[in-house]
Amino acid sequence: MRLRALLDTDALGLRLLGGEDELDRTVRGVMTTDLRDPSRYLSGGELVLTGLAWRRDAADSEAFVRLLVQAQVAALAAGEAELGNVPEDLVVACVRHRLPLFAVHESVAFATITEHVVRQVSGERAGDLAAVVDRHRRMMTSGPAGGGPDVVLDLLGSDLDLRAWVLSPTGRLIAGPKEAGPGLPADTCAKLAAEHLAAARTGRRGPHRVTLGSSAYSLFPVRSSGRSPQASRDVRETVLSDWLLAVEADAGDWPEERLDLLRGVTQLIAVERDRRDAARTVRRRLAQEVLELVQTGAAPAEIAARLRVAAPVLLPGLGAAPHWQVVVARVEWQDGGLEGGPVAQSLLEEILVDPSATGPEPSDRIAVAHTGDEAIALVPLPAVSTEHEGSESGLLADALLESVRDPLSAGLDDDGRVTLGVSASVHSAEGLRGALEEARHARRVAAARAGRVCAAGHQELASHVLLLPFVPDDVRRAFTARLLDPLRDYDRRHRAELIPTLEAFLDCDGSWTRCATRLHLHVNTLRYRVGRIEQLTSRDLSRLEDKLDFFLALRMS
Repeated sequence: MRLRALLDTDALGLRLLGGEDELDRTVRGVMTTDLRDPSRYLSGGELVLTGLAWRRDAADSEAFVRLLVQAQVAALAAGEAELGNVPEDLVVACVRHRLPLFAVHESVAFATITEHVVRQVSGERAGDLAAVVDRHRRMMTSGPAGGGPDVVLDLLGSDLDLRAWVLSPTGRLIAGPKEAGPGLPADTCAKLAAEHLAAARTGRRGPHRVTLGSSAYSLFPVRSSGRSPQASRDVRETVLSDWLLAVEADAGDWPEERLDLLRGVTQLIAVERDRRDAARTVRRRLAQEVLELVQTGAAPAEIAARLRVAAPVLLPGLGAAPHWQVVVARVEWQDGGLEGGPVAQSLLEEILVDPSATGPEPSDRIAVAHTGDEAIALVPLPAVSTEHEGSESGLLADALLESVRDPLSAGLDDDGRVTLGVSASVHSAEGLRGALEEARHARRVAAARAGRVCAAGHQELASHVLLLPFVPDDVRRAFTARLLDPLRDYDRRHRAELIPTLEAFLDCDGSWTRCATRLHLHVNTLRYRVGRIEQLTSRDLSRLEDKLDFFLALRMS
């Protein structure tokens, strides 16, 4: 705003004492001070308000005005409440240095002037920024990208003093302001994503307001630029794939103009999101072609030829053929009315990104196809050297879900599940069919577990324990009751602790000495308890078969 506009506002009670030729100066902010030297707190363009408490004698005015001019402030406004009329020496100093000087009537509070200036400057900045955003959106829609989300986030920071970040649905940081200072911690990103997904599932219109610690955030959904908020028939189709804009501010009392501006920003970011999705089309097509060849039993040579085409796209400059892992994911909803494959595809593309990676395109080495409710990822790995051939390498199931479990659980609410299986790495086309079946079986193991978000890896498929979830419930109950109910009944009547003794005995591989030490019992007491277990169940704990039956019964109970 211009100084002239301040003088024309009667409610502010300002009188011009000098600087009439400078009234077209622009005011960019306001500061109230009684410091003798406030220059360290000035950045230029401010209207400085002062009660003159810094002035002890006439000589002080010259020094004070000189400091303000060096800091390139717009004008000085002196209050009349303390000294009555503004001292003549201050008027002379301002005229000498061509600094506009206003007198503030004693009936006008500095807070009134401050509020007016802030409101006017903020409104003008918002209008300027809206024009920039609109121009930037037209440029990005009609031609090459104009810098991506970072550019508009920097505009929000510089013109509206708003810090904002673009987050993925799992809380991965995609873009943020470039100014110095602390960024947004990973756990805060995850919590904001979880709050956003939970609010989106209720169908409430954004922004969603959240308070974490002492900071307030407003969360704006970033939807596809070609889709209105009502275009999707079911929120579950996109809730696990839409980005969000997190603004460090409480938008609850914002005027509609500012809310519209932020929604315009999300539309601009959505253009970048659509560009990223378009770039994924090639990788998705490659994955779909390889998957169809593998599932139809194509010759290994044909699959290998397709992999040779995929490798340079997914791992440019690698040179040698990589190892591959297969990851299978499934998104299921209780009512069964929504196909989960496309949702699982977008979600798997996000989950497979390193959580420490930033930016919109760190997933350019991931190819994901989908069929029905299932998504299948073909993940290339650099070839494993000979000396490390037997070591653990590649993706681990639990690690994939560690940082995204809470946000996904919020997005799934009470009616959805995500299950995921990971294969071991293979180094040839011949191994891909087995890797696919291995990943699918691992996913079925994960699906047999409790929880909204579950994963299993190839390491778990080497244990007999994986068979337990597939035992029918009625068989499981009959088997455990026949073996364990006599012991439970005896423990209830005599407090004999036969069940804990049995667990410890099996855990110690049948070693009398180690088991007695663990339970703090004499060996003879332990032998008595084991004998009672054998008597009540008609089993012999020296036989491997009976030990295994007890072990399985305890696991299934």
